[in-house]
Amino acid sequence: MINGIWTDKVSLVLQKGLNAAGERQRVMAHNIANLNTPLYKRKEVRFEEELRQALLGSTRLPLTTTHPRHMGKAPSLQDVRHEVKTDLQSSMRPDGNNVDIEREMAMLAANQLNYNALVQVLSGRQGLLRYVIHEGRR
Repeated sequence: MINGIWTDKVSLVLQKGLNAAGERQRVMAHNIANLNTPLYKRKEVRFEEELRQALLGSTRLPLTTTHPRHMGKAPSLQDVRHEVKTDLQSSMRPDGNNVDIEREMAMLAANQLNYNALVQVLSGRQGLLRYVIHEGRR
């Protein structure tokens, strides 16, 4: 999505956040579309915890893996990915479907706010770069 000039840590976090928010939008729309499908289990996107571990990983003691099967250290920011998980723990209705429309709509609204905030920050960064390139002249 963003290459070249945008290689700093903040831009990488923004890029990954936008990708996760887009995927979350798709997954929640899929959940809502399957509201009345028997045995359908809702899905959710997990991203923030892995991002938090990657960002805070440098504040902890460094770990060294001496064997390929060791758990290792926190993932690097480059390796952070969002993943789609299926919620198999809860069941809302007798037909086995666990989609709660109120919860999905609230999460959809929160995701939209998050996406808009990320876009606004990215737009501000690009505006600043544009300003610098034109030496402040308009």
